[in-house]
Amino acid sequence: MLISIDDPGDPRIAAFLNVRERDLVGRQGRFVAEGEVVLAVAAGRGLIEAVLIDQKRAEGLASLLDRLPPDTPVYTAAQAVLDTVVGFHIHRGILAIGRRPPEPDPAALLQGLPDHKPVLVLHGIGNHDNMGGLFRNAAAFGAGAVLLGGDCCDPLYRKAIRVSVGATLTVPFARFAPGSDACTMLQAAGFEPLAFSPAGAERLIDLEPPARAAVLLGSEGPGLPEAVMARARTLSIPMSPGWDSLNVAVTGAIVLHHLAFGGEAPRSGPKR
Repeated sequence: MLISIDDPGDPRIAAFLNVRERDLVGRQGRFVAEGEVVLAVAAGRGLIEAVLIDQKRAEGLASLLDRLPPDTPVYTAAQAVLDTVVGFHIHRGILAIGRRPPEPDPAALLQGLPDHKPVLVLHGIGNHDNMGGLFRNAAAFGAGAVLLGGDCCDPLYRKAIRVSVGATLTVPFARFAPGSDACTMLQAAGFEPLAFSPAGAERLIDLEPPARAAVLLGSEGPGLPEAVMARARTLSIPMSPGWDSLNVAVTGAIVLHHLAFGGEAPRSGPKR
């Protein structure tokens, strides 16, 4: 059932008020999904609690909305009302409130992963675009999970979910406690820590992918902490002379592709 909203102050849509500001301070176990693709992913995992859409989009979204439990409220509003509620122009015209799934224990998550499912281990990733890109790459190249340091931003921030095309809702992730020894945890689960840095001792192109690989990536600029580098096998990605850095999400894509396909193009897929 579609519920028409004319008043931006209607208490039934209070959860959608001031989306941008409230996302930054958390939503008490909830997240905001934005856009049709992300809504479809979240709906498929049974996470959606309420939906707010531009009334002009209701007919085109009918088949997607039919996948929601019948008691899920779907509110519709004119664009001007929608913009007033969320606090900015929401040109996609689709927002949803979802329940955050519980985060698993990182050690238990690692122990349960099969071989040939690499893990991304992230330190100091504070940019939501980069976080979303890293999760999208993890999904595209078959990573089993993402482990996050306590200094990483939230993968379930609205923008990170959108950039990931919903991958932050599908790729399992867990946080390891500040000051904990992530390398020891990885090694106990049989994963080989591979730390990437321009100063890495080996080249990625020479790496024979291990059965259980953990890809360690740090923030752009500072990179990985020295203590982490000292505990891991260090690698670099060769580049043109005079250039030694890549965007961290791009680095993740190159590394995960190499681990998935040994540096070669996939055997399946469209031929060019």
